[in-house]
Amino acid sequence: MGDANRLKILSALTRGELCVCDLAAVIRLSESATSHQLRLLRIGRGVASRKEGRTVYYRLLDQHVTTLIANVLDHARE
Repeated sequence: MGDANRLKILSALTRGELCVCDLAAVIRLSESATSHQLRLLRIGRGVASRKEGRTVYYRLLDQHVTTLIANVLDHARE
């Protein structure tokens, strides 16, 4: 989570599963750059993915990650 864009991705995914194109629009990065950040999050076991046709959808890995992100965002608002 050492990157603002990765935190934005994780925050967006707290609302549910999103494809790369939707995440790119939310965080205002290219799809390529968004995919790179998602790959790092997948390696770090923060997100999981599934492929449907040519579209890849991402979600937070589990409830522990969701709770962690909520705590980080709450702390950042203080």
